[in-house]
Formats: sequence, C-alpha cells, structure tokens
Amino acid sequence: MIKRAILPVAGLGTRFLPLTKILAKELLPLVDAPLVRYAVKEVKDAGINQIIFVVSDNKANIPDYFKKNQRLENILKRCNKKELLEILKKEEEEFKGMSFSSVLQEVPRGDGDAVLKAKKQIKKEPFAVLFADDVFESEVPPIGQLEKVFSTSKKLVVGLKRVPRERLSYYGVVGVERIANRMYKIKEIKEKPNINEAPSDLVFAGRCICPPEFIHYIENTPPNKKGEVILADAFKKMIEDGKIVYGYEIVGEWLECGNMAAWLKSNLYLTLRHPKYGKELREWVKKMN
Repeated sequence: MIKRAILPVAGLGTRFLPLTKILAKELLPLVDAPLVRYAVKEVKDAGINQIIFVVSDNKANIPDYFKKNQRLENILKRCNKKELLEILKKEEEEFKGMSFSSVLQEVPRGDGDAVLKAKKQIKKEPFAVLFADDVFESEVPPIGQLEKVFSTSKKLVVGLKRVPRERLSYYGVVGVERIANRMYKIKEIKEKPNINEAPSDLVFAGRCICPPEFIHYIENTPPNKKGEVILADAFKKMIEDGKIVYGYEIVGEWLECGNMAAWLKSNLYLTLRHPKYGKELREWVKKMN
C-alpha cells in the first residue's frame, strides 16, 4: 500500500548545540547506531522500500550512512581487518533492496514545508512521514501499525501516545472521539496548550500516513509567526473542512530524543537492555552505587 516514506532531517538541531555545530542531530548515536537508522529500520520492517530524506546543505551526508563506503573497505582489507569488514557487510545487507534519495530544504521553514519539498517524489500516492528523533521499541513497527489502519480507511492516520498531564504543554495535544481500542477520530489539535486547556493526554508522536490530498492542505497552510509551515496546522485545516483524520495510539515504548535530557534517558534505557552490552553495564552501574 505505502511505497515511500519521507524523513525530514533538515532542522538545525539547536537543542543539541554545540554538538550539532559539526554533527547532524539525526547522526547522534543512540547506543550503537545513529538515530536515523532506527527510523529507516522501522520503515524497512514495515515493508516500505523507498526513503526520501529532506536535507539541508550541511546535512547532505546523512544518506551516506546507508551507502557502501568503498574507500573505507579498501583500507580495512589492506589492514586485514576481517571482523570490521564483516560488520560493514552485515549492515549493508540489512538495508539491501531499499532505495534512498534526498531533496533539499535550503531554509528550515517547518516540517510541513519539508514534506512539500518531496512532492514530486511521492507521485500523487499515499506516503508515510517519520521523525528520526522519535524512536520506538515495539514488536510491530509503528508505521506498520498506522498503515494497517490506512489500508482500510484511506484517511490520514496520525500516531498518538499518552504522556503525563504535567508534560502536555510540550506537545501537540489532540481532542478525540474514541472509535475502538486505540483508535480515535481527531476532533481538534492544540499546540503546546496550558495543562488546564489540554483536551486529552494524547499527543502527536512523530508518525503519520497521509493520503495524496494532504499535499494540497499543506500547500494551503499559511506560515505561522515564525515563518514555518507546520504539519499540525495542515491537520487542523483538514478537520475544519470536515475531512476525517484518525489517530491511532501506537503500541510500544516511545523513546523521545528531541532534546538533550530525553536523548540521554533513551540512551540509558536502551543501553541497559542491550543484548550485547546490557549485562556488563548493569553490573557496572551496581558497583557505582
């Protein structure tokens, strides 16, 4: 059903300065892999084989992670580093058969503007959007969970998660009508509301699957006060026009990596559970205490 996924990665990453002066946020490590790898692996596991990166000039190297580095392999061969070559081969095999392309967003004017940059590549077909700083630990890929809903409804489907009420003012919060288990019809969206004004404890969790007509709504969404075109505002316009927008509460652990503290917590969580390093590190932490 869904052939293409858009990954907007052109943001400035200001919450991670000074790290992001020289390194894209999406290439920051989460345990033993860059953030962007988790999103691409999720897409692959959901059966989607085309990735469109929306990059800026200084982030054009992000897709290189998924490409063969012949120069490095030649050096390792000369040094007889067979074990390291095997690591590279295994990673290359992991994403074999996937197609990677990129489009340029010269100025970061919001996630909606980023999606518009990929308009030609999606070819008037439904598409997925994922944000690399939202990582999930789940048996079924979150974007695959949304795709299942889309396959029967053909309507815009937004991934949702619940957060503690005291943190709602950091998110896009949705007002909903419950349809079935984990399934909702979205009635309203409030960006970073005061706790008392939040319509629920369900928030946008960085995943959505969009019908082709959604591009029209982004194109007709005016920039906000910061000059940015925001996906949530395009969601609102669809709702205002009487279009059905579904929300699905994603099954799985949401590991946020959008700011320094959240990224560090997610690193700690996954490190301690890592099949190779977890036991050693848990023992080390016990000794520290």
